[in-house]
Amino acid sequence: MGGQKSRPVDPPKTLSEEWRKIQWTGKNNDLQYINNYKPHNSELQHLRILLHGPVGAGKSSFINSVDTLLQGRMAARALADAGFGMSFTKQVCFISRGPGTFYPFAFIDIMGLEKNTGVQVEDIKLAMKGHVKDGYKFNPGSPLSEHDHDYNKEPTLNDKVHVLVCVIDPSKIKLMSDDLIKQMKAVRIAASEMGKRIPQMAILTKIDEACTEVKENIRNVYKSIWLKEQMETVSASLGIPLNCIFPVKNYHSEIKTNDDVDVLILAALKQMINFGEDYVNNL
Repeated sequence: MGGQKSRPVDPPKTLSEEWRKIQWTGKNNDLQYINNYKPHNSELQHLRILLHGPVGAGKSSFINSVDTLLQGRMAARALADAGFGMSFTKQVCFISRGPGTFYPFAFIDIMGLEKNTGVQVEDIKLAMKGHVKDGYKFNPGSPLSEHDHDYNKEPTLNDKVHVLVCVIDPSKIKLMSDDLIKQMKAVRIAASEMGKRIPQMAILTKIDEACTEVKENIRNVYKSIWLKEQMETVSASLGIPLNCIFPVKNYHSEIKTNDDVDVLILAALKQMINFGEDYVNNL
């Protein structure tokens, strides 16, 4: 008498507990921390955070999401092109905190990395050192020369980069070419070799689009087995420690803010500020 064969049990897609603990009710405390932040170094006007990564990874959208979070309403300070996602100009994005006043940190949004048509790695190195003037239009075919008008020969502390953030779309991690990974590593190594090492971290954007479990409930972000694997892949590929990688969801289709989305953005932003503050004070 033959019994029916048992159907294989699908492996779980989420962990029973978060592998990284996050305070989902801690938005107000983190927001107050950001609002109270002021650089200890009196020479510094704005902590500069450089975002780099592949074309279309969500750099401009992240800046807009930070702006939205801090304004408490939808904002679009950085140019986020839904069709191409590429900015050819070095844009310095200051976040307004009221009429005529700004938060003491700024994001540098540059052209994405892409073979032959993206920003030159040498230009990113120059930008980190403060040699690239704001508003410079990148030339994919030729890096900036010290003889060019847009070359800043004597950068001050306020011209230099204080935190380097790699922005990655987790759904594209396994599709990144060896050449692109090599470029990203070259940027990371350059930052590590600059006198005092520029602190580095990574953010994984579009987590709701890449992971079904997170789309169903954003609080699954640190329960999703797939997303944890992508973070571990980024860590292994680029040499960025796992505790320096933060998954975030950018605002893109919403018309109102969401506390859970804000909590993840704040966690990443707070780390950027802490890293940058430590770096500036150790110079």
